Amino acid sequence: MNLGRKRNRFIIPLNSMSDVAFLLLIFIMLVSLINYRREVKIEYPEAETAKKTSAEKNLEIWVDREGALYLDGLPSELNAIQNGIIDTYQTAPDTRIHIIADRDTPFEYVNRVLELLQMLQYRVVSFVVKN
Repeated sequence: MNLGRKRNRFIIPLNSMSDVAFLLLIFIMLVSLINYRREVKIEYPEAETAKKTSAEKNLEIWVDREGALYLDGLPSELNAIQNGIIDTYQTAPDTRIHIIADRDTPFEYVNRVLELLQMLQYRVVSFVVKN
């Protein structure tokens, strides 16, 4: 009589391993696309020609040398400009925003407006320059 213990061998089924690997590959590809951010690092050239836009569909934000902000020529605070942009977008989504800054305006003042536009995800923006 054989009283030895019977050894159970654990066997990994290899038939479905290719399916699991394929699904894992698809999952990794999808996750990497979700976090993918396209960023192009270039040096922008100076504009040789200007593009003219219609005057009726523009919202102008002026920034002077001291950092004072004006919305369509009226003195405004950053919150008032934000509300003006939101109201304009709700009535006419194709309105172009023109940022007009003095040549000697420090960039930090213009950057405040750009950060506001970025937060609002407004994409129809132009910088107005002298011909």
